[in-house]
Formats: sequence, C-alpha cells, structure tokens
Amino acid sequence: MKYIVTVANDSHLHFAELICQYMQEAAEQRGTGIARRSPDYIRAKIHEGKAVIAFDKAELIGFCYIETWSHEKYVANSGLIVHPDYRGKGLGKLIKKEIFKLSRKKYPQARLFGITTSLAVMKINAELGYKPVTFSELTTDEAFWNGCQSCRNYDILTRTNRSHCLCTGMMYDPVKKQKKKSVPDPDKEQRWQRFKRFLSVNQWKAKKKLTSTIKAITL
Repeated sequence: MKYIVTVANDSHLHFAELICQYMQEAAEQRGTGIARRSPDYIRAKIHEGKAVIAFDKAELIGFCYIETWSHEKYVANSGLIVHPDYRGKGLGKLIKKEIFKLSRKKYPQARLFGITTSLAVMKINAELGYKPVTFSELTTDEAFWNGCQSCRNYDILTRTNRSHCLCTGMMYDPVKKQKKKSVPDPDKEQRWQRFKRFLSVNQWKAKKKLTSTIKAITL
C-alpha cells in the first residue's frame, strides 16, 4: 500500500487538534509518555516546516515533528504517532526516515537523539545509525526534561536524578559518523595493497616478456 509521507505545510494546520488527540490516545495505550503538546504548538511546528505528516488518501494516519535544544546543538524527532489501523505496516519507519532526512537537512551538525520505550522505534533508530547512550550524554536543556512531566513514569526520572528511566536514550552523532568514515577499514586497506602489488608484479612480468620478444625479433 502506498502512503503519502511529506513535510507538513500550512495546508495541514487544521489537523493540529486531531494530531493532539492521536498523541493522547497513543500515550494512554502505551502507558508511557509522549509529551503533551497543545494544538498551537503543533501548528507552529507545521508552519515552521519542522514536521512530517502522513496520509492514506485524505485520511491523517501519522505525524512527527522536530524539536531543537541547547542552541540547536541537539535535535529530537518527537511525537511520532501512527494511526492504530496502520501499525505494523512499515508506516512508522517511513515517517522516521523522512523526519530524519529533514532534520539532517535543517541541522547538519546537530546531534539527533531520542528517548523511547518502543522497541519498534529503537529498531528504526538503529537502522538510521543511532546508538544507545546514557542520559548524561543527552541535552541538559531543562525545557526538554520538563516535557517528560506529563509521563506517568516521571517520578522514576526524578528519583534517579535523570540517570535512567524506563525509556532508552539513543543518539546519532554526525561528527562521530564522519570520523568513522574517514578511518580506513584495515581489511579493505590490506586487500587494496595486495591488489596493487599484484598489479605491479604482473605489469613487470608483462614488460619483461615484451622486452624479450622485441630482442628476439631484432636479432
């Protein structure tokens, strides 16, 4: 089945109330938090081009938005929702990939992070290059952590002084990714050096054979 997954724009502002309703229902079903957001907050994200929305024809079936923290050094893809009738069909992955791409485009140097209890989201994040991290590696921005207050497990977070909760922290660090790419694969490098030596030896043999042939002709 083909879905429409696109960057939200002003033509989607009227979906804000329904999006908030879906978020509330998803939080209740999970028993853990999606931070509560007002329709005005969602409308602002849509207007700023910091959200991805999904449709099946004209029906709203998914949504996710971008939040920035610590002066845009950290970026979170928040509020992922998928309509119950469309779960388990790959829609969540499509939305996550689109919001990830949008985040990288808007904030190429920022660290992308998230905290979640969803195994499905963790799997998608891992496929996108996220790695598990401790909460101490996440943003220290109070506004981010205050967003957890609407979660029923917030007391665990406060009791542990933000060291852990039921959520798992994950992060995509573009700097580490770039460094990793710049370090050659030892096995790959060794294979390349062996191949170059092979070429050199065979070129030498071919040159020697050609020289011998020329001498034989000229004698």
